[in-house]
Amino acid sequence: MTAFAADRAGAGARHGRPEQTAVPLSALKTRIDHELGVFARDETALLEAIDPELKPLGDQLRSIVSRGKRLRAAFCYWGWRAAGRDDGDDVVRAAAAMELVHAAAVVHDDIIDHSPVRHGLPTAHLALAPPRKEWPNGPGRAAAGRALALLTGDLLISWAGQLFTDCGLPSGYLNRARPLWATLARELVAGECLEVLRTRPGADGAADPRDSLQIVRYKTAKYTVEHPLHIGALLGGAPPALLATFTAYGVPLGEAFQLRDDLLGVFGTPGATGKSNLDDIDGARPTVLLALMKQLASDGERRELREVLERRSGAQRLDRFRELAERTGARREVEDLIAARAESAAEVVDAALTAGRLAPHVATALHELARHCLARAA
Repeated sequence: MTAFAADRAGAGARHGRPEQTAVPLSALKTRIDHELGVFARDETALLEAIDPELKPLGDQLRSIVSRGKRLRAAFCYWGWRAAGRDDGDDVVRAAAAMELVHAAAVVHDDIIDHSPVRHGLPTAHLALAPPRKEWPNGPGRAAAGRALALLTGDLLISWAGQLFTDCGLPSGYLNRARPLWATLARELVAGECLEVLRTRPGADGAADPRDSLQIVRYKTAKYTVEHPLHIGALLGGAPPALLATFTAYGVPLGEAFQLRDDLLGVFGTPGATGKSNLDDIDGARPTVLLALMKQLASDGERRELREVLERRSGAQRLDRFRELAERTGARREVEDLIAARAESAAEVVDAALTAGRLAPHVATALHELARHCLARAA
């Protein structure tokens, strides 16, 4: 028996429970919510104890941490389980740290994009703007809100490392995964920077969907699926073959997740998505949908698209953008990209199950997670 196999075999006995047990995703989300709620409560109490004036920051931090589908934590958890490890509160806490990375990225992303709404609530940089009765309602107040939100995002990143380090797993386990945190941060920031650098107003200029897909891969796909799976698997001492399986599954699924999100951003309803349909249009963000619209449009359609992107008002603006996305075939192309990536991810799981690299209950969980990622309205 190899050292890895022996370590796996002893995992269930050490926890005092059967090794191969399934955990429903809804139950896992409840546990992740609980761990994050306790952590945020304790940490914001310490923050607010410094000075009562910091209470709005504490309120905002608790609100931010309370939201989310918990997909990243779930992928991390199932990376651990795929390595043959049993369930435990310590690994749930480690997995929950992934959600704090996501929370920080969302806060910073909303500042960069000037987004006004997230989950149906004012974004952090608006919520943290000082009260009008205390500050003049002008650039100074808005700048203060952005500064406080930026610092809030920085604190969330710090919290992620703190929760991961203090999760209760042995330091030897944590050390296996620690180097991947640097990779996660580097690639996430690279994706954000590429989006900023490639955002161009208007409909002119070359548009290569491959450039947009690169942004998708590094800004979202890897830190949403691949990296959490790898971190969980490394915590459990998984072999390289399992990590390769998770890359082959995680990258296409993560890309499909963001492509679906881009479509929902335009074609979804604000009541379901919790944000404005005009966010990507106002910012002329280099989504794959927009790149394909530019690429597939006729000269006349490109003139229409330019007018839609350059206007900042008009009741029919969203309807015209949607109609152009349909008429050019760009929406259908994005749907095809999503379907191909979803099929690729599913095939990887099935092949790994057949080859014995994944246990049946892990394969079932990964398929269910993929459905959660893609069959959604928000």
